[in-house]
Amino acid sequence: MEKKKILIIEDEKKIARFLELELDYEGYEVEIAYDGREGLDKAMNQTADLIVLDLMLPGLSGIEICRRIRHSSDVPIIMLTAKDDVSDKVTGLDVGADDYMTKPFAIEELLARIRVLLKRKNREDMNNSENNNKNVLTYGKLKLFKDNYRVEYNDELVDLTKKEFELLEYLMINKNIVLSREKILENVWGYDYFGETNLIDVYIRYIRGKIDQKYDIELIKTVRGVGYIIRDH
Repeated sequence: MEKKKILIIEDEKKIARFLELELDYEGYEVEIAYDGREGLDKAMNQTADLIVLDLMLPGLSGIEICRRIRHSSDVPIIMLTAKDDVSDKVTGLDVGADDYMTKPFAIEELLARIRVLLKRKNREDMNNSENNNKNVLTYGKLKLFKDNYRVEYNDELVDLTKKEFELLEYLMINKNIVLSREKILENVWGYDYFGETNLIDVYIRYIRGKIDQKYDIELIKTVRGVGYIIRDH
């Protein structure tokens, strides 16, 4: 399993070294920055899974670093401070810190909070990935984006009408299943549609003209006497 990377932005070198040793022992990869500007640079240009950020830093404050990171990243941030001041805590959380600890602190508690935040971030990433996968259908070089009625082949836009899109989406969702013309009519045109089933043949021909013929592939296959199917390669 790949090690999780933690960035420590802390100007007190003894504390930074202590955290580095403890985190290394726990199996994390550790990077250290000793001032605010160096810390911001590493946070923006390197990939960290979590940041331990001191509030009071030379060069740039922890509050400002946190604010700038949040413009482009949702990486978990734990802020550290020697001040036991509610206003500092509120300010840190308001600019996007996920958690807050006051020095001195027990290392076991910090480690526990790190584990909680990493688990939460991993869960969020998995959920986002699942949602993205549900919203994008793929077949080889063909991609159908449900959210914005967009279809691409090899990253080139395929210009489909709304009904052509919905027909292609239905065929892709039911990949490897033979769909009768009647079933397609019911699910794409609606149960209250009483038109001719040869309408499906017309729209299949439209789609084939824009995808199959243009890109020299056989996307939609005809099953004689039954209907249509998109089969795995």
